Amino acid sequence: MDIANLTSIIEQRRNIKPFSMNGKKIPDQQVQQLIQLADWAPTHGYTEPWYFAVFAGDAVKRFCNDHAEIYKANTAPDKFIPGNYEKLQQQGDLASHVIVICMKRGNKPQIPELEEIVSVGCAAQNLWLGATALGLAGYWGSGGMTFHPAMKEYLSLREEDKVLGIFYLGYTDEPAQVGRRLKPMEEKVKWEK
Repeated sequence: MDIANLTSIIEQRRNIKPFSMNGKKIPDQQVQQLIQLADWAPTHGYTEPWYFAVFAGDAVKRFCNDHAEIYKANTAPDKFIPGNYEKLQQQGDLASHVIVICMKRGNKPQIPELEEIVSVGCAAQNLWLGATALGLAGYWGSGGMTFHPAMKEYLSLREEDKVLGIFYLGYTDEPAQVGRRLKPMEEKVKWEK
């Protein structure tokens, strides 16, 4: 294995907002390949708790409209912001695919929920790194109604399941931003011998 290639992919991964995407469509087969990469995430007890609701083609616009309607239906009139509604409605206009990242709780209650959530995070990272390797733009968002029970109901999830984010996938014409880290490594690691 070439660690330099892997390092380059990891260091190049960026959050590219959906409005910075260009509308070009990704072949569904490539997205299926990314989902296959996600399926190789670590999983305690082989519960494989990741679940992806993939929206492609016309379903992207339908999902975004539905997301906006969920916001409208579940927001008190005095808290409703028309601009938020419109943003949710248009969020996927330039994305190729929208993937809702979910955790479906496994059937082993002795495995802590946190481990299931982290496992899904690993699956999403696999997907995202694969997208980076293919030159695709990705954005993991958690805004709007992502965590609202109505979104869980919309996706036919159970009470014990969770929606962890909405991943927008597409292409961008914008140059990649230079990566950076704000804290020095020694603040993030304690190494003892």
